[in-house]
Amino acid sequence: MADLDHSSEDTSVDSREENSQDSKLEFSEDEETLIIRMYNLVGERWSLIAGRIPGRTAEEIEKYWTSRYSTSE
Repeated sequence: MADLDHSSEDTSVDSREENSQDSKLEFSEDEETLIIRMYNLVGERWSLIAGRIPGRTAEEIEKYWTSRYSTSE
């Protein structure tokens, strides 16, 4: 029975992780300003930019940037 309880816990943890990933894509005004300033300095070096924002990954910042500032030609 412990195994059954454990597997149901895993499912709920996974859904919580998905929700937290969605909320992480919301950036504060300070984070947005820093991303823009860093992008102007270092370009698309997402790992360098992420190093300046605690709790953010390079992938999150790149995804934010491309969704917000990408130009379609």
